[in-house]
Amino acid sequence: MDLDYVRAQFPAFAEPSLRGQAFFENAGGSYACGAVIERLGTYYRRLKVQPYYAYATSAEAGAWMDAAYERLAPYLGVSADDVYFGPSTSQNTYVLAQAFRKWLKPGDEIVVTNQDHEANSGVWRRLAADGIVVREWRVDAASGALDPAALDALLTPRTRLLCFPHCSNIVAQINDVAALCTKARAAGALTVVDGVSYAAHGFPDVAALGADAYLFSLYKTFGPHQGLMVLREPLRRQLGNEGHFFNDAYPRKRLVPAGPDHAQVAAAAGIADYFDALDAHHGGGGDAARPQRVRTLLREAERPLLAALLAALSSRQDVRLLGPDDAAARAATVAFVPLRVSPGEVAARLAARGIMAAAGHFYAVRLLEALGVDPARGVVRLSFVHYTAPGELAQLLAALDVALAAT
Repeated sequence: MDLDYVRAQFPAFAEPSLRGQAFFENAGGSYACGAVIERLGTYYRRLKVQPYYAYATSAEAGAWMDAAYERLAPYLGVSADDVYFGPSTSQNTYVLAQAFRKWLKPGDEIVVTNQDHEANSGVWRRLAADGIVVREWRVDAASGALDPAALDALLTPRTRLLCFPHCSNIVAQINDVAALCTKARAAGALTVVDGVSYAAHGFPDVAALGADAYLFSLYKTFGPHQGLMVLREPLRRQLGNEGHFFNDAYPRKRLVPAGPDHAQVAAAAGIADYFDALDAHHGGGGDAARPQRVRTLLREAERPLLAALLAALSSRQDVRLLGPDDAAARAATVAFVPLRVSPGEVAARLAARGIMAAAGHFYAVRLLEALGVDPARGVVRLSFVHYTAPGELAQLLAALDVALAAT
């Protein structure tokens, strides 16, 4: 990957106030690419009107919004009709759960995990109040991994829904989504996959995975603060209307009760603009293989840095690394428990040395409890994406030596 070209596409790297700062909290929100920022600014300057009316500015505003659905869909292996935008993944999942609540019947069963971010766990667990039986697929207490064989005992003829993450935002082990969706489908169950911690490392081919619903956050994938939800047929037709009653005939409005954020939806097309330009710069053409080339490019750019970080942490005696130490098995999100210094203190010491990182439970309270980690104390989390430079990793490793030293 031409890293100089990549970083030139992100205005943050030219921002004087960020000079010398190495950004390792991408799992909380990535930098926005220039194409998104330009679209957002242009929309607010000259298209900030109600869209889809007859006058020219309104019609163009609507066309910009339509382009976001149409441009991002190929990178997800789906049609534009399968794509929904909402305020955040947490909000999208909540609305989706409310739609399912009307569809499920008392005695129906759903399977959730304790590996998830709470957004894809708590909303489903609350359905127990309506008579839904909630079964928990539990992680291994040592590794934090989900054992596919353990799922078999949880799937019954009454199972209607399996909800699980593509990868955890703490242990980051990549689950075999395609195999799990096949297993659920054979049992007659639908699948809801939380892709928030995975999508920044390469948009997945949702159709190939076989997920009925797949959700992630655009503000963690170089875009605006929006959640994106893919809903596949026949699930789209089965769910009810959570919006205004008179909007029932408009599929894109049925699961967005508050209505879309026009400007941010329009700006989301800039992610596809960036991916297109990235592929073209590296010799790709505008063919159907472009999404896979971009996935590979992003993933391969991260892997050497991830391997180096995992090796460095695995060699230390003063931390407990959470998740696999194999870069091929996980996403570039690395959490650890410092054994001599509090996580909050480590994060503060890193910040003093120009490392932007964080400590906490990161909404994975159930997972930390399962791993024997006090959620109130939390973990240190380091996360990066394809634009992270080797020099920034070297800066991080040097800072860790100081930050982890007992006083």
